[in-house]
Amino acid sequence: MNSQNMSIISLVLHASWVVQLVMLLLLGVSVASWAAIFRKLFALKRVKTLNEDFEREFWSGTSLNDLYAAAAQNAKQAGPMERIFASGMREYQKLRERRIVDPGTLLDGARRAMRASFQREMDVVESSLSFLASVGSVSPYVGLFGTVWGIMHAFTGFAGMEQVTLATVAPGIAEALVATAIGLFAAIPAVIAYNRFARDIDRVATHQETFIEEFSNILQRNLGAQPASSGHTASGH
Repeated sequence: MNSQNMSIISLVLHASWVVQLVMLLLLGVSVASWAAIFRKLFALKRVKTLNEDFEREFWSGTSLNDLYAAAAQNAKQAGPMERIFASGMREYQKLRERRIVDPGTLLDGARRAMRASFQREMDVVESSLSFLASVGSVSPYVGLFGTVWGIMHAFTGFAGMEQVTLATVAPGIAEALVATAIGLFAAIPAVIAYNRFARDIDRVATHQETFIEEFSNILQRNLGAQPASSGHTASGH
């Protein structure tokens, strides 16, 4: 390779096949990483919007039965918080249909159902995070492997030369270093996105756990006030 022709494209094209394979792998991982980042970005925005809309409706004074009926009809488009609420109400009503009147049993059943639903919802919200974490941690090492291999290949080619100058060595070293650069190009956005999404998901989890406690308190107060009634409202709480 001509030492004067040091563009990125030329460096990639003149690299050894192992280094080119590493570069191709890292570029593919980078594309997949960016796709996962945009999917998660829109998904978290949707979760936040749906949760806020439901919470606003919940505290507007609409009866719990009406909210549950709406959640059952809107199950596919509902947000995580609405599905958590629906799980709690479903278990609560099933226990009431079995003529269980003990407030502790009713409240414990509803709480367990909501916690199980909460875990399912968080599993969905946290999807793709492990992929981003893997990209952020592994990509630099994959790029480094390509660089080491490229340097080894370059120095092997210099073994038969009587005189080795910087102009002779530079192209081979530069070709190898491109692999590390591509590895960092794949890793840095993944790490930044992972940290951002992990923080946002923690906020979503805290928000939903707070709702579970607030809804449990409402059920507890209503059970204490009207243990034989199933038509309570969320107004005034």
